[in-house]
Amino acid sequence: MAKSAAARATIATNQHGLAPDKLLRLKEVITEDVKHGRYYGAVILVARHGVIGIHEAIGYNNPDEKRPLAKDAVFTILSTTKAITNILVFRAIERGYFALTTRVAEVIPEFSGGLREKITFFHLLTHSSGLPSVFLSSPGMYIDKLDEVIADICAKLQCVVEPGTLVTYAPMAGHALMGEAVRRVDPKKRSYRQMVEQDILIPLKMKDTSVGLRKDLRKRKVVPVFMDENLLDPDGNPIQHLGHSNLGPNGAFEEENAEMPWVGCVSTAADLFRFAEMLRRGGELDGARIVSPTMVDKAMRNWTGDKPNELFKMWISQVGWEPSPAYIGLGFPTRGELICHHHFGTLTSPRTFGAMGAGCSVFWVDPERDMAFVCLGAGVMREPDSIERFQRLSDIAVSAAY
Repeated sequence: MAKSAAARATIATNQHGLAPDKLLRLKEVITEDVKHGRYYGAVILVARHGVIGIHEAIGYNNPDEKRPLAKDAVFTILSTTKAITNILVFRAIERGYFALTTRVAEVIPEFSGGLREKITFFHLLTHSSGLPSVFLSSPGMYIDKLDEVIADICAKLQCVVEPGTLVTYAPMAGHALMGEAVRRVDPKKRSYRQMVEQDILIPLKMKDTSVGLRKDLRKRKVVPVFMDENLLDPDGNPIQHLGHSNLGPNGAFEEENAEMPWVGCVSTAADLFRFAEMLRRGGELDGARIVSPTMVDKAMRNWTGDKPNELFKMWISQVGWEPSPAYIGLGFPTRGELICHHHFGTLTSPRTFGAMGAGCSVFWVDPERDMAFVCLGAGVMREPDSIERFQRLSDIAVSAAY
């Protein structure tokens, strides 16, 4: 005999400890957002105790085709890519290839000179290197080939303040350098792409994630549409992401062979959930040990004190918000204590940690409530608008935990 809707809801609640009415509310809010044109669509996934409570696709992939989003839609995840690079850095540290205190110039000698001689991997992970907060090291450059990017960073970027002085989010340079560093110390002499695939994606069974746009994923790919046509970098220049195939102003995201350790991965909500689950379980999933519980514990601790994030401070000042602490852990943003505008909401626990991609993607893990949250949006929003969107959705999701 078929179970009633109420009975099915009760079973679901008993499995994951999430209230069905709150999960339904998440879907309703996203549906309303799409209806009012705030963004085009989203795929959301929320789980507790490793059990999925909701995995839904709402809306469309872009404003023109109006093709309904599917749950297995493939997104450019932008800076959420940094979380994957962080794990490669953690693995290198655990294997003794370098340490948090190792100076970057010891691994990348051409990065020597000036104040940057003092930059350590701890500085890079905590966005306190003193390097300028730039999206490109040279205007109009191609960004899809890592060796070219590293050469340009080493030739052009110098510290603007003493390392460790300020917390200034590094959109590009920090994780480009770390992606190159893990490649250089790898005893197998693998590429960054090979390391991501062999050390993270294959063990975690993240079959729909790739560095660059893998051919078989292209049909399901949501091409990022930047909703703010006036998107500018801190120097007032239009932000572009150019690739060698000249596929348009954001063509680097469509390059099959792109290696961009800061913005270059594509993924699905289901795959990012597996990544988040690995972190929730202390670095292991389904018997695959990726990193140690010690490293995960370090990742969810605030290492930047009460210092604000200088780049985010500039962005939020445009909408009149008060600056708040950066709350950056070891490579991963954390929620922190203060009630403030935050991608991870206002109701999650202080050690909640995760990653976000500008205007389009977020995942977090709340260790206190044993929850994981993933949301990938179609339509790259202005950052303050995106923060408010993810904050609202995160608060609804975490309030579902009983």
